[in-house]
Amino acid sequence: MNRLDNRAYDQLRAMKVTPDYIKTADGSVLIEWGSTRVICTVMLEEGVPPFKEDSGEGWLTAEYAMLPASTPRRKRRETIKPDGRSTEIKRLIGRSLRCVVDFKALGSRTVWIDCDVIQADGGTRTASITGAYMALALAAKGWMEKGIMKKSPVASQVAAISVGIVNGVPVLDLPYVEDSRADVDMNIVMTGEGEFVEIQGTGEGRSFTRDEMNALLDLATKGINELFVAQNDIIGA
Repeated sequence: MNRLDNRAYDQLRAMKVTPDYIKTADGSVLIEWGSTRVICTVMLEEGVPPFKEDSGEGWLTAEYAMLPASTPRRKRRETIKPDGRSTEIKRLIGRSLRCVVDFKALGSRTVWIDCDVIQADGGTRTASITGAYMALALAAKGWMEKGIMKKSPVASQVAAISVGIVNGVPVLDLPYVEDSRADVDMNIVMTGEGEFVEIQGTGEGRSFTRDEMNALLDLATKGINELFVAQNDIIGA
């Protein structure tokens, strides 16, 4: 299968990460992944939600939004009615990051992660998760340098990638043009230990076999391992 951008079936799109992109945040990155652009910021707030009070542990929560001009057709701002897709994605980002956070190391504090899509071309949720981890790791370094925490609350890595079956072929890292016509679409989130946080798999055009699912998981694992290397280059791990 010839992909429109001439990539191999198992090749990631080009990725560029600008750390400390927002100077007022505790940690931030601009992640440019293919033509997708996401700003990920992290800020620390004293106090925790009621269900965490008196636990001695902190909490992490996430927000996700797409700017009006992030897509060819203007996207309405979510000022009145929350967008169902954005709600689902912000919950996914929160779950993914909470899997690699040591809440005792945080103390009675809340970490806020904000992912704002400024340009979308497929993979905005996977870029948000992958970028949010880097922003969090950079923020944690700053918190320890300032003496806010003695131990890093980041216990492991986390990254995410999309895979799918397009024209009968399993492919890695789908841009919108492939994602919109994929027979099978998956988003995979994994930790640095090689464990899965979430597998979102859907038969869009048809059902899929166990062998096809295994092939997609193998592709995702390869791609995520490459993302882990890229993350470490950015945060200096």
